[in-house]
Amino acid sequence: MMFDVRLFLAIAAGQLAGIASRGLRRGGGTTLPGLVARRIDPHTLRKLAAQPPQGVALLSGTNGKTTTTRMIAATLAADGRTLLHNRAGANLVSGVTATALAGALPNGRLRAQIALFETDEAAFPDVAAETNPRLVVLHNLFRDQLDRYGEVDTVAAGWRAALERLPATTTVLLNADDPAVAALGEGLMAQVRYYGLNDTRHATGAAAQIGDARFCRRCGAPYHYTALFYAHVGHYRCEACGATRPMPAYALERLDLHGADHATLCLTFPGGAMEVHLPLPGLYNAINALAATAACLELGVAAACIRASLERFDAAFGRIERIDASGRPLLIALIKNPVGATETVRMLTDARKFHTSTPSEVTLSSHHDPRRVAPDTRHSPLNLHLLILINDRHADGTDVSWLWDAEFERLAGCVAHVTVSGTRAADMAVRLKYAGVEPERMTIEENPSHALDAALKRLPPGATLYVLPTYTAMLDLRAELVRRGWARPFWEH
Repeated sequence: MMFDVRLFLAIAAGQLAGIASRGLRRGGGTTLPGLVARRIDPHTLRKLAAQPPQGVALLSGTNGKTTTTRMIAATLAADGRTLLHNRAGANLVSGVTATALAGALPNGRLRAQIALFETDEAAFPDVAAETNPRLVVLHNLFRDQLDRYGEVDTVAAGWRAALERLPATTTVLLNADDPAVAALGEGLMAQVRYYGLNDTRHATGAAAQIGDARFCRRCGAPYHYTALFYAHVGHYRCEACGATRPMPAYALERLDLHGADHATLCLTFPGGAMEVHLPLPGLYNAINALAATAACLELGVAAACIRASLERFDAAFGRIERIDASGRPLLIALIKNPVGATETVRMLTDARKFHTSTPSEVTLSSHHDPRRVAPDTRHSPLNLHLLILINDRHADGTDVSWLWDAEFERLAGCVAHVTVSGTRAADMAVRLKYAGVEPERMTIEENPSHALDAALKRLPPGATLYVLPTYTAMLDLRAELVRRGWARPFWEH
């Protein structure tokens, strides 16, 4: 490779900006280096991304992209591959460029064999154009931050234009269960594969009112669903033109959820099958694991390595992150749009059902003691202790009307106490009141640090405090946890 003076200067300036940012405690240096480097050489990312011998993999989607990408990254590392990955979650073009800079030597050479980038929905077309990816995974598409992204169709159009420019050497992995995503695979030059959930026991029809792709992408007629998992995600067919859910090559044939702790997945793929015991709860984390499995198989990782990696996986910061707060357990679950919030609440309330025992579920003997069949007070329906932190800053989306589309009604009858904080704490409290959570079980505390103290003070021995923050609220909370010595800075993860 010929010496490139401009790239050399861009790398040097960007890396120095990152060192200064961390040294002055202005952040983790996950974005600023990219901004600085691109001012010097706008082609910095294009030049660096062309180097990894095993190419570039990109993943985008509204929900689950950080967790899914980290699953892929952990598996590739376990497979012995030297990896370039925006692990801290900076997923705009500047953040992806900063990640590439962090892995570059002063002469402009990258040390990584393969690059893996999570990309923001709106940034995906630009990142794809600059990185010429070997593999693209598009996970899902939901309404999110209307003030920044616009409608779902706007994002889908950008994705479609980017996919149409990809060559036949690129493989595109799409979620068969999301019609907005699955339809993007038609007529591409790139190779297209699908993954999906075949276990229809999880079809509840919940949250159908917040579906954003309920009409056929070909003819505009409404889809007919034989199974609806959440929002517009499920098994569908257009009776007017015959468009239907594609047959997934990578399928989750059976999924058993075990409360708020873990799940068992039975996966099939071309040439094989395997069972995975995933140490993460919830339907959406199982789908994340399915997407990660499909991506890793496409990248040539052995199934045994994938299974072993997933079974020891730890979630990304703020996404089902467990924190020990001086002996009091916290579980942080990011919420940022209607679907994500609904599925998080669904996970928590379904976990209550999983742990709750009632007389009808217990076989009684003729000499039974009524105290033995009464529900454990720790697992009674009214046992959730919550801290909900809602902000409306730019990175959260300034329009918080999405709170009324999320199914917080599931919390009614399940909350022991909820502390509400953030810049829109009052809005959240009103939403909970209309959802059926009794006002006497709520506390509004505008100061997030004080809110954390108040919630922990009410937490009974042995209970977990479930923390549901929006994105900037999560960052603020983690900064406070770091200050108290209960967590590490996110860029050290």
